[in-house]
Amino acid sequence: MVDKPTMTTSAGAPVSDNQNSQTAGPRGPVLMQDYHLLEKLAHQNRERIPERVVHAKGWGAFGTVTITHDISKYTRAKVFAEVGKKTDVLLRFSTVAGEMGAADAERDVRGFALKFYTEEGNWDLVGNNTPVFFVRDPLKFPDFIHTQKRHPKTNLRSKTAMWDFWSQSPESLHQITTLFSDRGLPVAPMYMNGYGSHTYSFWNDAGERYWVKFHFKTLQGHKTYSNAEAEKVIGASRESYQEELFGGIERGEFPKWRVEVQIMPEMDADKTSYNPFDLTKVWPHADYPQIEVGVLELNRNAENYFAEIEQAAFSPSNVVPGIGHSPDKMLQARIFSYADAHRYRLGTHYEALPVNQPKVPVRHYHKDGAMRFMPNNPTPDAYYEPNSVGGPVEDNSVKEPPLRIVGDADRYNHRDGNDDYGQPRALWNLFDDAHKRRLYANYAAAMEGVPDAIIARQLAHFEKIHPDYAAGVSAARAELAAASGPADSISDNESAKV
Repeated sequence: MVDKPTMTTSAGAPVSDNQNSQTAGPRGPVLMQDYHLLEKLAHQNRERIPERVVHAKGWGAFGTVTITHDISKYTRAKVFAEVGKKTDVLLRFSTVAGEMGAADAERDVRGFALKFYTEEGNWDLVGNNTPVFFVRDPLKFPDFIHTQKRHPKTNLRSKTAMWDFWSQSPESLHQITTLFSDRGLPVAPMYMNGYGSHTYSFWNDAGERYWVKFHFKTLQGHKTYSNAEAEKVIGASRESYQEELFGGIERGEFPKWRVEVQIMPEMDADKTSYNPFDLTKVWPHADYPQIEVGVLELNRNAENYFAEIEQAAFSPSNVVPGIGHSPDKMLQARIFSYADAHRYRLGTHYEALPVNQPKVPVRHYHKDGAMRFMPNNPTPDAYYEPNSVGGPVEDNSVKEPPLRIVGDADRYNHRDGNDDYGQPRALWNLFDDAHKRRLYANYAAAMEGVPDAIIARQLAHFEKIHPDYAAGVSAARAELAAASGPADSISDNESAKV
């Protein structure tokens, strides 16, 4: 018989019996002195932590990024220092709207969050599988997310709320055109692209700054579901993404993405007809072609999903020398909000958890707080700065060049002078007729039960993209109504009046 290790309590004491509670006789009540029983019950009560408010349902794995092309003239970041350099990464995919128990194969934007464990500290690139987003001003982000969650009275997802918001937010047109296209329902994580989405910046040893967009192009090819196909998948399994990703890696089928960047010289930002820091816009590839950088490969599953994926914390605030931010309004807000969400959800010292811990020494003067388990600085007396006892000090050699920000402090109307129709039109023009018909049908299904006034407002936006766009959606709605017959159920607008 194989020897087995002895089970212990969390304090390390050996457990004599893990099958039977202590009771006063075979029929008597349970005794309070059964500390092993109390410990198990108390721990079970605390096994769940708050799920992420957005991106709650996720799937992830570890891997590497290997540099294949030299871009060191743009950035001093050591992750890009030389061809052949490998950096360990963690990649978490997710859906935006669904809760932890949601089905994987739902039409939604997918999160694409990367943590690079670099020799200069952790760099987090927190993006999506789309290059744009629904809103450009962070003041509207909580409102948008409310429309994706549950109605406070019915506790159901509300199509009315969703379209009410979108129909009054024309900046969302680019994203919803993507979402309701074929690309809005990938078969599995390895069959979709990833994007940094925001505009970030590079800076080099000479102090020169460049604006940058990050792209991760799937090397597995794009595979997508129709709504009908996805319904069948969900009927068989709500965990199809986890099964595909985890199972593939276990079989040695390691998914890969080609890493690319778009580079814009700093002063070009003053010359473009569009705002290059607008999260609802892309940079034309003809003006700023994609430059190949390397290959991302996922090749290792987590040993403990909760510890390594659920407790993984990504934040745009984590950058390293040579990589910086931009005036992108949404990015600036996320620099605060992501780290703050982790402090709430995981605790004050969330970055000391093994999955979030850098692979370089950490030296700072943060003190105390819940679950403070790290040792003091090597010099215990150095708990403030400046000090005279050899504590860690700043290094001016990694100082980032100034970020050019021009303008008076004010609340600027982000819709004034902004073309929210041109880029969605360009995307729509890329679709062939069959793709457009699927797009219109997806809209029609998503608009069922929504009040006519809201639909009319949304169709007016589609009309500004192109009359055929609006006409196609209207025809698809009429076709769906004819096929469905008279409605015999309560639509969500009865509890979400406009």
